[in-house]
Amino acid sequence: MPEHRTTRQVQHSAQDMFALVGHVEHYPRFVPLCESLKVKKREEREGKTVILADMTVAYSMFRDTFTSRVTMDPQHLTIDVEYITGPFSSLHNHWRFVPVTEHSCQIEFFIAWEMKSRALDLVVGAVFERAFLKFADAFEARADFVYNRRHLADSPAK
Repeated sequence: MPEHRTTRQVQHSAQDMFALVGHVEHYPRFVPLCESLKVKKREEREGKTVILADMTVAYSMFRDTFTSRVTMDPQHLTIDVEYITGPFSSLHNHWRFVPVTEHSCQIEFFIAWEMKSRALDLVVGAVFERAFLKFADAFEARADFVYNRRHLADSPAK
């Protein structure tokens, strides 16, 4: 099963990065291959937010929707994505945000996936792999855009 793991330090707080990754509704704006995302259900369970969502991914003539369960644990600053249905036989994604300073954190990102069919893997497998390798970059760039813009708006005029 293909997988990708990365750890990197960013100049944004762990809480900010946790919130940014948790705002799944915004993924179509910046996540590679994400054409649309629809939250079907959101609920609080034992201090965690659990989201059931459909994400439509598209590349060239390929377009498919998959359903996943996103569990956000603010106490441990982790986000787990559990695959339910769609073109994969399995998909697991894990985020962990470790505070380094008040304004920086270490992000641990892991994703493992397997397509349902060998034919589908041959057609789009390499595209998904390239996209998954860019996920952490996409979220860091989005944080730079969102939080740096916010800090500029909060700073006093000169």
